Amino acid sequence: MTPENVTTTPSRGELATEQRNPRSENLSGLNISQAFDLINSEDATIAQSVNAAGSEIRRAIELIVPRLRAGGRLIYVGAGTSGRLGVLDAAECPPTFMTNPNDVQGVIAGGNDALVRSVEGAEDDPAAGAAVISRQEVSDRDVAFGISTCGMAPYVQGALQEAKQRGAGVIMLSCVPPSGDTVEADVSIHVVTGPEVLTGSTRMKAGTATKMVLNMISTITMVQLGKTYKNLMVDLNTKGNAKLVDRGIRIIQQVTNLTHLESQALLNEADGLVKAAIVMHMKSVDRMAALTLLEGVEGHLDKLL
Repeated sequence: MTPENVTTTPSRGELATEQRNPRSENLSGLNISQAFDLINSEDATIAQSVNAAGSEIRRAIELIVPRLRAGGRLIYVGAGTSGRLGVLDAAECPPTFMTNPNDVQGVIAGGNDALVRSVEGAEDDPAAGAAVISRQEVSDRDVAFGISTCGMAPYVQGALQEAKQRGAGVIMLSCVPPSGDTVEADVSIHVVTGPEVLTGSTRMKAGTATKMVLNMISTITMVQLGKTYKNLMVDLNTKGNAKLVDRGIRIIQQVTNLTHLESQALLNEADGLVKAAIVMHMKSVDRMAALTLLEGVEGHLDKLL
């Protein structure tokens, strides 16, 4: 019998991410060296788990690329560690690929405060998740990408259900097996990382797996959109800091075989646009002509050269 004034909550004890790891049962009795070896050995299994979900990850990229190419958006939605990782991946796209900050966005339950301080109750509010999708005016041009290691965060579920009703592409990433998914997603990615070394602490293996998957998806998406040339980030934002300016100069050097000073002068002439600078040199044109040529190939330097 349930005592009065006690609210029941759904049990998550059967989830792999919540179960005890038999290999780490004596964690508190280990010395530093033993604890390091244990955690490192568990982390070594993550790449295999990501590989096992490869077909779903590829399908997710195939869903995202045409929508971004057509002017749509990729919106990560998560809570806690999952939400922070989504925000992180979104934040890294503009400096790395010079995307518009609106193109790839990260939404976390509890808002910006939850990025630096835990807002635990926020993930239990599906209406708040739906409301943020509504405020963003998500449409069939966009992709809503839910991230929940246990697959059960109500905030994420509410957001994806609202996005689905609006016709958006819907992707769900979790770190548990596909046992009765509660969200009707176009693509469901299950990276099964198993019990954590510290029981239930999904910032560990599940968090690492999430970071790997998001890195892979955003990077391959940007490659498909012409944001790279070979393995060089020719669309990086060189106006960000000195490190990025130096990287931009070196990229121009590698592609054109110009000297460092010549590459720097060319980058300045191109107003900091590495890709335009390369085209200016290789095609013997000015900046505006280079940008026109790039527009004609949708930014794909490979096609132009």
